[in-house]
Amino acid sequence: MKITYHGHSVLSIVMDDGQKILFDPFITGNSLTDLTADEVETDWILVTHGHSDHIGDMVPIAKRNDATVISIVEICSFAEKNGVERTHGMNIGGKFDFPFGRVKMVHAQHSSGYEVDGQTLYMGEPAGFILQAEGKTIYHAGDTSNFGDMALFGEAFDIDIAFLPIGDNFTMGPQEAASAAKRLKAKQVVPIHYNTFPVIEQDPEAFVKLLPENVGKVMAVGETIEL
Repeated sequence: MKITYHGHSVLSIVMDDGQKILFDPFITGNSLTDLTADEVETDWILVTHGHSDHIGDMVPIAKRNDATVISIVEICSFAEKNGVERTHGMNIGGKFDFPFGRVKMVHAQHSSGYEVDGQTLYMGEPAGFILQAEGKTIYHAGDTSNFGDMALFGEAFDIDIAFLPIGDNFTMGPQEAASAAKRLKAKQVVPIHYNTFPVIEQDPEAFVKLLPENVGKVMAVGETIEL
């Protein structure tokens, strides 16, 4: 599989059989991304929680690609009410085998709401995803603080690569993310959710220095790695 980082928390994965997966499609309004919302091609969209900088362009991308949205049930309901025909609702702790691999929805400590016409809609609980596919395990933490149960993820899964937020203010910062990485025991850790806005400006290279040698990796926007 090939994984590409697109700024903020946006990841895309192309599987060996050609299936395309998109995580947290915040494109419009994302000054760091290399993507254009009306040109993105994907088969599956995984959304960690209901904030606008993660739901982003979920609805138009899903509708244009006839893609399936995978998220917590409340976000899937929101997508359906906005014209998305294909969704798969999940909840914390559940897992499901999709054509591209197994997805487990795991806990994240954050909040989740989406503003419509001046009112904030409850969008279910925030989550992270652990994807097992093609013999590899990928953890996208979404937006979260540092919490002890990440040790359970490290015990239950042999994580090849973990994508952890480091922006602070809204999520854990670099020091907390380094603590989380230690419990996750991931072979590789990539920082996400930083530098998009002034309040979450961080030095990703400084974060990498907090990790064991050869564990941390800063991915440039548009950079692709192969697992």
